[in-house]
Amino acid sequence: MPLRTTTRPSMSTLRPYVELLRPPNVTTALGDVLAGYAVAGRGQPQALPPLLMATMCLYAGGVVLNDVCDVDIDRIERPERPIPSGRVSRRAAAILGAVLLAAGVLMAALAGRATGLMALATAGCILLYDLWGKRQTWIGPINMGMCRAGNLLLGVAVLPSALAWAWPLGALPLVYITAVTAVSRGEVHGGRRTVAGLALVSLGLVLLALCWLGLVPSMSIAALALTAVLAWRLLPPYVAVWRRPAPDTIRVAVRTGVLSLVLLDAVIGAVYAGAAYSAAILVVGLAAGWLARRFAVT
Repeated sequence: MPLRTTTRPSMSTLRPYVELLRPPNVTTALGDVLAGYAVAGRGQPQALPPLLMATMCLYAGGVVLNDVCDVDIDRIERPERPIPSGRVSRRAAAILGAVLLAAGVLMAALAGRATGLMALATAGCILLYDLWGKRQTWIGPINMGMCRAGNLLLGVAVLPSALAWAWPLGALPLVYITAVTAVSRGEVHGGRRTVAGLALVSLGLVLLALCWLGLVPSMSIAALALTAVLAWRLLPPYVAVWRRPAPDTIRVAVRTGVLSLVLLDAVIGAVYAGAAYSAAILVVGLAAGWLARRFAVT
């Protein structure tokens, strides 16, 4: 009697799908929710696991659908990506992205009504960006910033009453990611010094706001130290882009900007939950950096 063989997906089959998900970027999303959860006082610990799953699904679904919408451009500018290279069909990617986005909203709803509504709003921002916003010169970067702001507030929504006073904190990732996204538009053909200059000013304002957060109402040495580290990592590559907005300098700046967002989250974590909690957020950053050596960030 012949032996039955079970066919299992090989790594070569699965890797294109993993590439679609942008593992380094998805990992950074965990830092947003952890920071928001600290702002909310870290109550209801049973809600945290589904929220962490939700944020990964939302982010992964968004980047997959982004590639689905970009396939015609990618065939020219980035033919090595999974869909234009033919390693993943556009239909399969569209189904995967839609399922992940829906799963993100569902997982957040399991954590509570407010978190479910916040996830739904964030999913709406993601779809708006993928389908329309990304093609708009100025609205697109702001739209992307709104997605990351929603991600931070997803963690805050564990305590719905906290949203009433904590929502301005969403401006930090909003302005930060708006600046990074505006610069990223020049990754292929180069950018403009005007855009780089505005991004540099925006990032400087975020750093000043983080310094203020670390000083008021009571000084947090950990938060101030982490803000200094963020400035050290962030400012040189964006100054380089301002001086020479070429594709190579822009790619370095965008990669640094995306991965360094975890430091912003760690500052918030230090202010609202202490140095030990912010260290846990930094572990997320280390994981994202490790993954960035194996998978593309942009």
